[in-house]
Amino acid sequence: MVAKVTVNMFRRIGIFICLLCVTSPVHAVPAVVKYIVDGDTFSAGVKLEDNTMVSVRVRIRNVDTPELHGECVDEIVAANVAKNRLSEMLPVGTVVELDQIKDDKYLGRIDATVRDSRGHDVGRALIREGHGRPYSGGRRQSWCK
Repeated sequence: MVAKVTVNMFRRIGIFICLLCVTSPVHAVPAVVKYIVDGDTFSAGVKLEDNTMVSVRVRIRNVDTPELHGECVDEIVAANVAKNRLSEMLPVGTVVELDQIKDDKYLGRIDATVRDSRGHDVGRALIREGHGRPYSGGRRQSWCK
């Protein structure tokens, strides 16, 4: 029974990701914030067309924030500040809009432009406030001085 549940779960996540990847950029997908992972990633609940709720990790597109398991103390401190700021911007239970959704390199995670309940781009706000920097893929720059 456990194997069937796991296979079914992965099938639903796969269907969810496929649906999101073909969604028109005009139509944002609503999601409910479940918890914050770090400064640029959170978990969200999204309702599928059959009213099934699935959880997915969302990496905020076009921004890079310091890592919680960073290479130096400065990075770890900055990572915790960024995570706390994202928690303030996206409190648990908040409805956000996911747009420009793409599959991520990690299974079960997607990349998306995230807009808060007022329509503000969360990634741009993190960059503007100094908690992150622009990121378009590739090798990340060090946060250590």
